[in-house]
Formats: sequence, structure tokens, C-alpha cells
Amino acid sequence: MFRCAVAGVTLVTACLATPAQAASDPVIEALSRDLGLSEPAVVTRLANERHAAALEAELATSLGDSYGGSWLTEDASALVVATTDPDRTAAISARGARPVVVRHSLPELDAVVRRLDQAARRVRTGPALWYADVRANRVVLQVPSGSSPAAALVAAARSAAVVVAPSDELPRTYADIIGGDPFYVGSTRCTIGFAVTKGSVPGFVTAGHCGHTGDLVKSPAGTFQGSSFPGNDYAWVATPGYTAQPYVRGPGGTLVTVRGSVQATVGASVCRGGPTSGWHCGTVQQHNATVTYAQGTVYGLTRTNVCAEPGDSGGPFISGGQAQGVTVGGSGNCGTGGTTYFQPVNEILSAYGLTLRTA
Repeated sequence: MFRCAVAGVTLVTACLATPAQAASDPVIEALSRDLGLSEPAVVTRLANERHAAALEAELATSLGDSYGGSWLTEDASALVVATTDPDRTAAISARGARPVVVRHSLPELDAVVRRLDQAARRVRTGPALWYADVRANRVVLQVPSGSSPAAALVAAARSAAVVVAPSDELPRTYADIIGGDPFYVGSTRCTIGFAVTKGSVPGFVTAGHCGHTGDLVKSPAGTFQGSSFPGNDYAWVATPGYTAQPYVRGPGGTLVTVRGSVQATVGASVCRGGPTSGWHCGTVQQHNATVTYAQGTVYGLTRTNVCAEPGDSGGPFISGGQAQGVTVGGSGNCGTGGTTYFQPVNEILSAYGLTLRTA
């Protein structure tokens, strides 16, 4: 759609789009609004993010156990790649990324997250969340100010990589029991994530807390074929007689095309839609976050600074045409801002043997 110059392995510094092209793309308009960028700057950012995603995967594989994670700079002009091995910095620079030497590898940080996950099954934590923060090279454990589950969890983590951060962020699910569009489970309102198929059967993925296996769905008519919550927060609904389309609803009801499901890099832009709050954008903050709700703990989520509100549960997160996941919870709202989590879509597809509908 746009004429972009990608030379070698360096990130794009200029990407040309005609004013008509930029004005006609609702995703660019939304990113421009929510990230405070001009439309040409958004076009350049999206090109950089596409390239960074491919480069991130390549370097993560080549660095192996020394890989410490990666993230985009604030303006998305450079990919920062962390390593525990100073001898690998030259190789990172040679591929066009910016190297940084860190103490903990990403496998180490992920192992700490898993130990916290296991401890949460034994320790009553109350509202809490934890995640591997690759920028800080730490595992951050957030608990409400004045609460006391942190000591038991930190002891279980057995790592100096953990830092406790008192927070007023109180995650909750976004299922809204007052009912509404676009689909119902009894009186509960949730949102379609992405259209999928299983063999010849069409359907969609959504949040697991929206319904149980066997629950009936209205508008569109269907049945929950599988649901996992807590632990995970995903489900899929079969809708025989409907046509699975490769789109999600964008700003003002426009159609945004789904092209694939390549995971976005930390720092990349991402947008989500829902019937309560509409279409909003922000950036990926962390992958592999764990959240404890009143209903239980959910693992392996992605944390964003995009807002959402009750009734948006199950709705799509998308980045540059790549499906990212389904909205599962968060804190705040779209009037004052907030934090929202999504369940990565590739895990859902793998769990149920589904095929994402793409164009």
C-alpha cells in the first residue's frame, strides 16, 4: 500500500505515502491520534516495526541462551537487543540493531516468572501481577500499595532479578454482565476476537472468562467448543452457517484486514477494538506477564498501555495487520487511560488446532 525503502538490515528512516493513502487508512489515523504522531511518522514507524519483528526473531535464535530480550526505542527508529555475552555485541551491531549487555538472559527471567506462577498456586496473593521487563532486565512484581503477599512470592522466585513495585493498578476482567453487542452468553456481553476455522467449521476466538465449554452464544449463534480460565484466558466458539472473514472492526466500524499473526516486539504499536470503548491504540509494554484476579491467576499475557473497558473482553489486538491476541483484562478506562492485557492469539490457535482467517 505504501512505498517504503528498506535497505539491507537497517531500520527504515523514511517511508513515503501519498496524503490520500494516509488519510484513507483508519489504522494510521488511530495511531496518529493515540501516539501523537503525524501520519507520515506513523507510516515510517509501521515499516520499522515490520522489519524489527523479523530481525528480533533472527537475533533471538542466533544468540541462544545469551539472548536477553529486545525492544524498540521510543520512536521505533532502532531495535535494542540485549545479551549477557559481551563478545556478541559486534554481531548484533552488524545486523543493524543496537546491542546492550545485561546481567540476566531472557530464559533466566522467564524461569523466574514460571517460579512465581507456581508459587501463586500455593500462596494466596490477592490482586497482583508480574512480568519479565526486558528493558530493565528484571522481573517486576506489582502488588497493591499496603498489601503483603510480595514477601512469599519473592522468596519463591529465588532470584535477585525480582523487584517489587507497589502499584494502584488493580487488574480485573472486562466481561460485562449487563449484556450487549456483539455477542451474548446468557446476559454476559463479550467481543469476538478473530475469525478462525477448524477444518470446515467457522468460528472465532475470544476470552475464556466470557463462557464455559458448551455454553450457547447469541448474535452470532454458536457454541463454546473450548474454554480455559483461569490459568489461561482463551476460548473458541464454533458458528456453523456463518462465513469467517479476515477482518476486525476498526475506527468507526471500518474493516481492518488480518494478514497473519507475527508477534509484535516490545515497544511496537498495537491497536484494539471493542463495543464499549471503540478503537484505541498504544504500545506493547511486556510479554509473558502474569495477572492474579479475584477469580484466579492467568499466565503468559502481554501487557499494553492501550485502554479498554468492561464489555471489551475477547476483542482483537492487532499490530500492522498482524493478529496479536484477545483482550482479557486490565485497569483504568478510556477516559483517564489504563493498562490492558491480551492473551496471545498464537497460543489459542495452537491449543485448539485452529486456523486464523487471513487475507
